[in-house]
Amino acid sequence: MLRFNMMLLLVLVVCALAVVTSQHRGRKLFQALEQEQERARQLDVEYGQLQLEMSTWATHPRIEQIARDRLHMVAPDALGRVVRAPAEVRKGGR
Repeated sequence: MLRFNMMLLLVLVVCALAVVTSQHRGRKLFQALEQEQERARQLDVEYGQLQLEMSTWATHPRIEQIARDRLHMVAPDALGRVVRAPAEVRKGGR
């Protein structure tokens, strides 16, 4: 009988340790889940800010200004054509 009680006690201790270990693992996994969810929320906010910034950079007036200033482009005339003088004429050549 003593042997049986010792065996039951050993099983009880092993089961108790298994419960404690699984609870600890569950808490750790839950903490990791919360951290990842917070990171996902931060990334969503950052993505929204980047979309807003991208839409600001791509506005039509800004594009037109860059085209005029950096690329020296001009708007087409009423017929939809852009006629530019040859390079020699513009520089005072022939």
